[in-house]
Amino acid sequence: MSLNRREFLQALAIASAGGMSLQSNFASAQTTAQKFYDLPKFGNVHFLHFTDCHAQLLPIYFREPNVNLGIGAQEGKTPHLVGEYFLKANGIAAGTRDAHAFTYLDYVAAAQNYGKMGGFAHMATLIKQMKANRPGALLLDGGDTWQGSATALWTNGQDMVDAALLLGVDVMTPHWEMTLGEKRVMEIVNGDFKGKVSFIAQNIKTADFGDSVFNPYVMKVQNGIQVAIIGQAFPYTPIANPRYFTPDWTFGIQEENLQKTIQEVRAKGAKVVVLLSHNGMDVDLKMASRVSGLDAIMGGHTHDGVPTPVKVKNSGGVTLVTNAGSNSKFLGVLDFDVRGGKPVDFRYKLFPIFSNMIPADPAMNKLITKMRAPYESKLNEKLATTDSLLYRRGNFNGSFDQLILDGLMAQKDAEIAFSPGFRWGTSLLPGQPITRENLLDQTAITYPYTTVTNMTGETIKTILEDVADNLFNPDPYYQQGGDMVRVGGMQYTIDPSALAGQRISDMRLNGKNIDPSKTYKVAGWAPVSEEARNLGGEPIWDVMERHLRDVKVVKAIKLNEPIIKGIKNNPGMVSL
Repeated sequence: MSLNRREFLQALAIASAGGMSLQSNFASAQTTAQKFYDLPKFGNVHFLHFTDCHAQLLPIYFREPNVNLGIGAQEGKTPHLVGEYFLKANGIAAGTRDAHAFTYLDYVAAAQNYGKMGGFAHMATLIKQMKANRPGALLLDGGDTWQGSATALWTNGQDMVDAALLLGVDVMTPHWEMTLGEKRVMEIVNGDFKGKVSFIAQNIKTADFGDSVFNPYVMKVQNGIQVAIIGQAFPYTPIANPRYFTPDWTFGIQEENLQKTIQEVRAKGAKVVVLLSHNGMDVDLKMASRVSGLDAIMGGHTHDGVPTPVKVKNSGGVTLVTNAGSNSKFLGVLDFDVRGGKPVDFRYKLFPIFSNMIPADPAMNKLITKMRAPYESKLNEKLATTDSLLYRRGNFNGSFDQLILDGLMAQKDAEIAFSPGFRWGTSLLPGQPITRENLLDQTAITYPYTTVTNMTGETIKTILEDVADNLFNPDPYYQQGGDMVRVGGMQYTIDPSALAGQRISDMRLNGKNIDPSKTYKVAGWAPVSEEARNLGGEPIWDVMERHLRDVKVVKAIKLNEPIIKGIKNNPGMVSL
């Protein structure tokens, strides 16, 4: 790895911000940057892993949550730890670059000091460095790759497909990819990826005869050792996203089929078996306790950066469970030492990708520039400026979510607004312009329709109860992804540990109790029903462009968050 002088100066600033003494010569600062990414080879089987990049090709800011509640048996356990609780559990010192990468602590100041993170050109350089001393290492893509940006939307995912091919992805499993529709997914899998990327999922079947749509696994030989990677697509895709995108396919957890698949690859000689999963961390932890024969689960979906693998005991031994964050911020490196036909030891490192400390790969940079060129003027058009930190992440709300809620209520003249609990979406620091690209980082989906609906108070409560159960059901297998729906205009109380149907109470609008029989005007977006699609509501980005041009400057945003019961001293929540 080598730095040019501009990159050297950036690395020098980062080193200084991290408490290191300033180095006056180029070589010393370059050594400092290299040391952070030095990982000696270990063992003889190697996996590199990224997930949930959400089409972010360029370096970004992305604030980690201060609310990631674990309820019941999950309370106080990985991944439900935030801030200082997270640092303590993972042995990370406060005020370091790792502390910034993995937590929300002192976010604005730290982001200004350490700079942006991620970017495919920088990740490409790190991948090449890791592969240089790890012969046969496989690059695994955990999904949510083809969705999340303006260019991914406008090119129907082609920009991300081309970038993944250049990055050298070997194996992939999906989730948001499915929102491009069955036809487009198969076009990529049978065209661009054919003979290059193994697109795998043991839990996607045809709706008519129950046949596998994709290969359930792929087997490779690494340094003379047979390894198997099994795919686990997001189980609740037709529920979390519109069913009409995948009408001919079924999903689900398919635990029994997974166990059979593990036995099949073991019978074929696999000495190392890894599940490339998009279940979400809690589902992976439960699955690891119930199936045997997996050496590791390399997971995604919940965007948790997990630097220390969780060792889960099961009837066959121990399975390592990891999760590699989101937005191209991290690269996981899992090394196994295989002897006598089985892994006897391992090493794992989840690298934060500090863009200013890793030189950009020239070929990837060239590709990204070429792909963005036709759209640059549209992407860079300024809509407004923000005076406050804008982010999306957390169980109940984020400041960019609140901005969308305020825009919906203002532009649609609604009393109440709902916005989906999406986890993707980049962050903006105070003083930054809000461009069209920034807006589409929050809204770029293939079902962007806005809705205005007259709902009874009873219906509103039912919706909140349903979403709360998806998030806080004590059985992870019934947690269907996403965070709590964001609510504008209305206040409510939630008890996450209560029984289903009894979590939501004290719903109020302008201080008055919501009447179950009264009708309220509610604005929303991203409906999953085919009926809503056919109505063809105005795309959310058009609504928000008008709103941002109206407000011009986004001032400090007050989050509309519920009153939360039963979470005193819960290490998954810190009030700010």
